[in-house]
Amino acid sequence: MAFDLTLTEEQQQARDWAHDFAQKEFRDAQIDGMAAHRYYDETESFPWEIVKKAYDVGLYGMDYYTMAGQDPTGITTALIIEELFWGCAGIGLAIFGSGLALAGLAATGTGEQIGTWAPRIFGTPDDVKVGAYAVSEPGAGSDVSKIRTRAEKVEGGWLLNGEKIWITNGGIADVHIVVATVDPKLGHRGQASFIVTQDMEGFSMTKKTKKLGIRASHTAEIAFVDVFVPDDHLLGGEDKLNDKIERAKNPDAAKKSKSGALSTFEATRPIVGIQAVGIARAAFEQSVKYAMERETFGVPIIRHQAIAFKLADMATEIDAARLLCWRGINMGSTWQTFKYGEGSMAKLKAGRVAVWATDEAIQIHGGFGYSREFDVEKFHRDSKIYEIFEGTKEIQQLVIGRQIARHFGGLSA
Repeated sequence: MAFDLTLTEEQQQARDWAHDFAQKEFRDAQIDGMAAHRYYDETESFPWEIVKKAYDVGLYGMDYYTMAGQDPTGITTALIIEELFWGCAGIGLAIFGSGLALAGLAATGTGEQIGTWAPRIFGTPDDVKVGAYAVSEPGAGSDVSKIRTRAEKVEGGWLLNGEKIWITNGGIADVHIVVATVDPKLGHRGQASFIVTQDMEGFSMTKKTKKLGIRASHTAEIAFVDVFVPDDHLLGGEDKLNDKIERAKNPDAAKKSKSGALSTFEATRPIVGIQAVGIARAAFEQSVKYAMERETFGVPIIRHQAIAFKLADMATEIDAARLLCWRGINMGSTWQTFKYGEGSMAKLKAGRVAVWATDEAIQIHGGFGYSREFDVEKFHRDSKIYEIFEGTKEIQQLVIGRQIARHFGGLSA
């Protein structure tokens, strides 16, 4: 097929549908005299009502993923996510945060497990639920090989002990996909994923994390104290885990082994990147509007070269980041191999652009940009996390560098 970036009519409709929802429910809706996106930012509360509305219109739940999956290019997903995060990154994460749990389930679960647990991640329109993917720990962030949450085999199942931090939807999720160590000597090759439900004895949310930005998204620390997990809650099953452990003990096979958590992150990083693009675009559009209305020396400030050049660079960098994300999302949707760290490239570029563009937006607004009367300060606070979560910007560089060494230099990564 010839190279073509023209959106289909269906893709344009999906984009406009998501944009209208974000405009109406995030920006225009009022709660206690504040715009909804500002209310949830100020109160740091989870927007259950908006998530329910998203479910009602088809932007949340398995029906959404079925709909988005009908576009084999993956671009419909990119368009929808960008629009919702244009509206508010915190509320966008409240809606899409459960997708990481679904990705973790799909990456290593059996067909029967996926069929059983995927619907439970989202609940129903009348009883909305959320899901969580629990990887990070106090001593294991980007380095997943250092995970210390332990899973020990007992009769009929497993006992989980440990703690997780920075978990989106942690503690409020009905279904948690938890990565734990089965054999610590094998690093990430000795890990497995387990389904932990909110009502299991010994499982608890120990602390809600207060954050700089994305405050509508719930983040927490969770703990496991002798949590019994039945055998059928081990993703992939025990036979598959035993095969994995045996291969990991074989030096030659171990070199080719890959962490399930790392595989999940590879596929989701471009999706995280397009979220950052939505934030950057929101800051850019508000900057253009302000620059056309604000006058100095008798003319709108957009007529001043200093401001016009900032806007020109913002537009260029946002487009470049978007295209990298589209490529990464398309590669993931079509099961292509990320040979050169294309997923990490997308997240690295988009995160950098979001932080830089929102900073430029504040500068364009001058003193008003530093006040909470304008949204650009919120955009800046929301953007910073995109250089940190799902792998810091330095980890993205490391991934890309290793892939370069492997494919261009013949070196082992």
